[in-house]
Amino acid sequence: MTESASAGLGTPDAGTDDGRRAIMQWVFGARATETVALAVRLGLPDAIGDGTARAEDLGRRHGFPPRQMTRLLRALASLGLCTEPSPGTFALAPAGALLRKDHPDSLYDFARFHTAPQTLQPWTRLESSLRSGRTAFEEHFGVPLYQYLAGEPELSAVFNAAMSQETHRTAQTLPGAYDFGRFRTVMDVGGGDGTLLAAILGHHPALEGVLFETVEGAAQAADTFKTAGLDGRATVATGDFLASLPQGADLFLIKSVLHNWDDEHATTILRNCRAAMPAHGRVLIVEVVLPEKAAPDDAAELDPYLKDLQMQVLVGGRERTRTDFDQLCAAAGLTVTDVVPLPPHIGFSLVEAAPN
Repeated sequence: MTESASAGLGTPDAGTDDGRRAIMQWVFGARATETVALAVRLGLPDAIGDGTARAEDLGRRHGFPPRQMTRLLRALASLGLCTEPSPGTFALAPAGALLRKDHPDSLYDFARFHTAPQTLQPWTRLESSLRSGRTAFEEHFGVPLYQYLAGEPELSAVFNAAMSQETHRTAQTLPGAYDFGRFRTVMDVGGGDGTLLAAILGHHPALEGVLFETVEGAAQAADTFKTAGLDGRATVATGDFLASLPQGADLFLIKSVLHNWDDEHATTILRNCRAAMPAHGRVLIVEVVLPEKAAPDDAAELDPYLKDLQMQVLVGGRERTRTDFDQLCAAAGLTVTDVVPLPPHIGFSLVEAAPN
């Protein structure tokens, strides 16, 4: 072995140290996930609240010996979720406050769903899922995710709330990032509880809206619109977007829907939009747009490539590149007219398509 090769293998340097830290972070990532999962499940952020709380008191409340609760809280402090102003006394850090139920930007339900055993256990079948193309969740539980949720009302409610919380930041940005004012009626296809549509209508008072969802998915939408004062401008229509869509809208908004499906089903959804829209209509897809080659974005909140794998694991879907969206739209009788990235911390792009 040459002297230079020996030095390259055996001499510590900054790059090696950074690499070790990165590997340690990801190898131990599952431990951090389980630690956060327990804290959220116990409601510790709510119990600590605006002030401080003693580990002894929190332990007594939740049936933990004081020393064990201290160990848990110190692990949370190491993750940046709380602080220890004095030995055995803890306060929330700003990140930890986001796990409170009453925080205006709460991620409580988002964290609950994504750390639930039903979400994490299928990842043990990642290799099998990638090799076969089958959905890991269905392999693990015997039924698709949405069918499973239909039989688990509590988890289904957490899932719906998690999707709403994930949409909240997009709802703060999207209404001013696209020219909605040139349309008369926007239909939010698969729009959940109406969070995003309500934000758009609130920003564009001349616009009317239709939420199209399953009966279960739209369960909270009417309340969302009533709270936002949109009773006269927002309506709810229920059905199956894989079958057909009602006519009457000139803009079809599809956020975080196509990535749930393989290309065949995604094309069907877009084709149904095309069939329902007028000649001047548009489809606005709000999703991750992957680069044509791997290019990690340090500003993104969610790693898009891990999110891509998650879609395979949970529902058999995928994230897509610009080329992928061009091909999907072409198969549905549409042409992509523009792709506009939203701010990096949002993690989505706007893909506009028009009828051929």
